[in-house]
Amino acid sequence: MKILTGRVLQNGLMAVFLLALLLAAIRLWPHPPLWQGLPQSSVYYDRHGALLRITLANDDRYRLWTPLEQVSPLAVRGLLLHEDRWFYYNPGFNPVSLMRGFWRSYVAGGKMQGGSTISMQLARMRWHLNTRTPGGKLLQVLRAVQLELSYSKRDILEAYLNYAPYGRNIESIGAASLIYFAKSPKALTLPEALTLAVLPQSPSYRLEPKTGVLGAALTQARNRLFQRWQQVYPTDASQQTLFRLPLALRQPEQVPYIAPHFIEQLRLQTQQLVQRDTRVDTTLDAGLQRLVERQVNAFIARNRSRGIQNAAVLLVDSRDMGVRALVGSADYYNRPIQGQVNGTNAKRSPGSTLKPFIYALGMEQGVLHPMTILKDVPSSFGAYAPENFDRRFLGPVTATDALNFSRNIPAVYVASQLRQPTFYQFLRLTGVANMANESHYGLSLVLGGGEVTAQELAKLYALLANRGELRPLRMRLNEAESTPVRLLSEEASFITLDMLRQHRRPGDTLAQRSSSLPVYWKTGTSWGFRDAWSVGIFGPYVLVVWEGNFDGRGNNALVGAEVAAPLFFNIIDSVNASYPGLREPKHPFPQRLRRVEICLASGDLPTPWCQQKGKTWFIPGKSPIKVDSVYRPVVLDIHSGEVVCPPYDAAQTRTEIFEFWPSDLANVFAQAGLPKRTPPVNRCKDNGIAVGGNAPRITSPLKNTTYTLRQSQQGRDKIAFNAVTDADSKTVYWFVDDIYLGSSASKKPIDWRPINNGRYRIRAVDDRGRADTRLVTIEWVN
Repeated sequence: MKILTGRVLQNGLMAVFLLALLLAAIRLWPHPPLWQGLPQSSVYYDRHGALLRITLANDDRYRLWTPLEQVSPLAVRGLLLHEDRWFYYNPGFNPVSLMRGFWRSYVAGGKMQGGSTISMQLARMRWHLNTRTPGGKLLQVLRAVQLELSYSKRDILEAYLNYAPYGRNIESIGAASLIYFAKSPKALTLPEALTLAVLPQSPSYRLEPKTGVLGAALTQARNRLFQRWQQVYPTDASQQTLFRLPLALRQPEQVPYIAPHFIEQLRLQTQQLVQRDTRVDTTLDAGLQRLVERQVNAFIARNRSRGIQNAAVLLVDSRDMGVRALVGSADYYNRPIQGQVNGTNAKRSPGSTLKPFIYALGMEQGVLHPMTILKDVPSSFGAYAPENFDRRFLGPVTATDALNFSRNIPAVYVASQLRQPTFYQFLRLTGVANMANESHYGLSLVLGGGEVTAQELAKLYALLANRGELRPLRMRLNEAESTPVRLLSEEASFITLDMLRQHRRPGDTLAQRSSSLPVYWKTGTSWGFRDAWSVGIFGPYVLVVWEGNFDGRGNNALVGAEVAAPLFFNIIDSVNASYPGLREPKHPFPQRLRRVEICLASGDLPTPWCQQKGKTWFIPGKSPIKVDSVYRPVVLDIHSGEVVCPPYDAAQTRTEIFEFWPSDLANVFAQAGLPKRTPPVNRCKDNGIAVGGNAPRITSPLKNTTYTLRQSQQGRDKIAFNAVTDADSKTVYWFVDDIYLGSSASKKPIDWRPINNGRYRIRAVDDRGRADTRLVTIEWVN
């Protein structure tokens, strides 16, 4: 008998041990986290923590997974008091509650009562169980035991709080707290915590189904729970007055939805089916966003009669490249203007807004400095013959004025001189996407022949603000800043900004208050008046303004300087007024930059005969060095006024200073009614070779060009030869393969009628012996 008893005891202990081992194995066996597979919403906050938007999860529910430690203890205790006081002691089900519920539901014939524990309710929600039948209830119990065996009480309680329904399409205490009370679950007050504690039991009954407004049933249930609460926590009886106050629950329709285009772009960039970290801290500034939106709405309202219906604005902080405001269209909900299109991410023709980078590259490569004189005259660049927007020519202009007056021909000339990188290569280096090959654009890229987005433009102008360093835009606050890439020198960036600073603002903006902050800006207008731009830098910000139509319709009112610039400066004035302490980031002065004296007429180093001198920025070792040749001394006979050849008789001669302008610029002066005094003819020779001055420059025929002519017009088709000559040149002599063709006045063309196919050497020699040569090819076709 004793042996038998000992064996039974031994077997019993072994069974207990094996059971304990089995339970330990089940608990220790890896299990997927309870949040896995549960779609989550995302909550977007601005850089200061203000709510921007809460999105729907993929199953069209508002659901935010909140760790238990981020839930107020008041909410946890209220839940346990209301739902499952024995939660920490039962094995996943409460036999007493189940028996009571079975008796009332099936024997006494009362209202259905489930007697479910928190674990059982979680099992029902997780596995979508039908628990209204005895079989379904039994399966619920088994699933609850499975949860208890696999997870800790803490895990189960946390999961319940994140699965529980809280009315309408709101699930999880995190989403309910944020939507109803505009706060995190950690900050819930006792009335708010008890309100949420009684909601999951019957959310559709306790909230009005259409409006979701707090009803009498919910108020009564919450107050009954508070009465029980006072029995357990008698020290909280002093909060009785709080429960007499009305409690309003904010509805999902009232939740902020700020910067929809920004949020949608960020969602596309970071979209995941299931994610546990549902909080997204962005770089956006809600205050700046609202400010920009107000300015856009007001501007569109004032200009709608002119056909201005849509605009997009981007504001970027150049210090960290964070997007502070993004307005993708004038009205996100306006279908006729395609309001949901994000205009800051749409490829559009940039007009002249890329010109500053042509000049920056020109200074980087030694093509020019800010006061270099460029020719705004009729010109051809290969087969490309650009025109100015106003179809006029200004003649000689400084590089600074050519940029700020947006003259096309000087910009194309500078771009034609760029090498390693070319303008196209530079844009590719900056990350401008979806560009065709370089030959597709040619020099038309200078005048908006390609397409960029407002976000790409902002990145380009931020490159100038950051003294030549390229950085990507940032939209997430915790996104690591990437290593900057230097594409321009500090000197070239500084000079380009200084040139843009001299661009005067338009006079038709609403606010004309002066600002201590300089504005570095440029406008642009695309071909066909489809896009109007104004882009620039003020303080720490890069601002991009676009106006146009997403369907590509043109409008003669869409001129950058006339419509985009006013909105641009309205925004700047509003930002300055709202943030009076705004300052421009400090950068060390470029060490290699120098200030040098130049002759204003030519932009070159002055001679003793220069009539007007000025100062300009100069990059030693890069900026072009030439001595002025516009102002030249001429020795004249005091009696006849003709040029005297050396040796000179001081008693019979006098020296005068003349301006020697090339013939193309002289023509522009004459057309403008400002003819220059023509220098006298110099017939002096030195060993038969003319001395001094500038050689002629052939402008037609085009260099290294093939001319295709029809065979039927052989002997009748002609090509005009022309050249730009120095002011002291009166006649040009033309040669084709060293065969004399004829002569022409320095400002007049001469015609050539080719006869045969082949390659020809064209030579122009002026009356002082200076020459220019170029090669052309003639092809005859049927």
